[in-house]
Amino acid sequence: MDLQLQGKTAFVAASTGGLGRAIAEALGAEGANVVVTGRRGERAAEIAADVPSAIGIELDVTDAASRAAALDKATASFGPIDILVINGPGPKPGTAAEATASDIADSYERLVAPGHDLVSRVLPGMRQRGSGRIVAVGSSGIVSPIPNLAGSNTGRAALAGYLKTLSTEVAVDGVTVNLVLPGRIATDRVAQLDAAQAERQGIDPVEAQRRSEQTIPAGRYGDPSEFGAAVAFLCGAQAAYITGVALRVDGGLVRTL
Repeated sequence: MDLQLQGKTAFVAASTGGLGRAIAEALGAEGANVVVTGRRGERAAEIAADVPSAIGIELDVTDAASRAAALDKATASFGPIDILVINGPGPKPGTAAEATASDIADSYERLVAPGHDLVSRVLPGMRQRGSGRIVAVGSSGIVSPIPNLAGSNTGRAALAGYLKTLSTEVAVDGVTVNLVLPGRIATDRVAQLDAAQAERQGIDPVEAQRRSEQTIPAGRYGDPSEFGAAVAFLCGAQAAYITGVALRVDGGLVRTL
């Protein structure tokens, strides 16, 4: 299937590793001009070198000035942003009962404020051109809260509420807004969570992963490329009538439709 992304400019936040990198690679394989971003500009450039048409730009997604500068560099290189992928680091693990006011504020600053700012900067142009794709990397925690990830559950749910509302407002302008929710995908972030779980339970991290896999109907962790492919489809021409959707890529982990 040709997703008709040739010549489109895709800005992928936090794409030097894990799910972000997988998304950048998937979009690049479909012919998009990809802006790879990360806190280490040199690392972003290294990854971009392996994508057919891409540049690497330094971006601290939690810093407003950095976001503005990165978007300016992106548009100077490839023109207006046609595809925005919202992604970024999650808050530290922790329970809701133990969460402080600072922890809740941190979840907002990490997950809600950056997404809103990026959207605000690229949306006017998308609406004017009558076309655009906004996709956020969320979490299955917005459907079924994940134990010991209170900050992530809170911040991602707030971002989802904002984006769902936005989707109803801009669909008439040809702009779609969706979320893709990973379950247990084999990334460094999930490995860190497994290690933290292993420490709490006094077991080996390999055993922690094995136990986690047993809760997944597919019986395994997902591959990042599988997640990237799902995002790429939502960015394609064939997905023009799909908006306001939270698509789970979780191997059946969440037991609801």
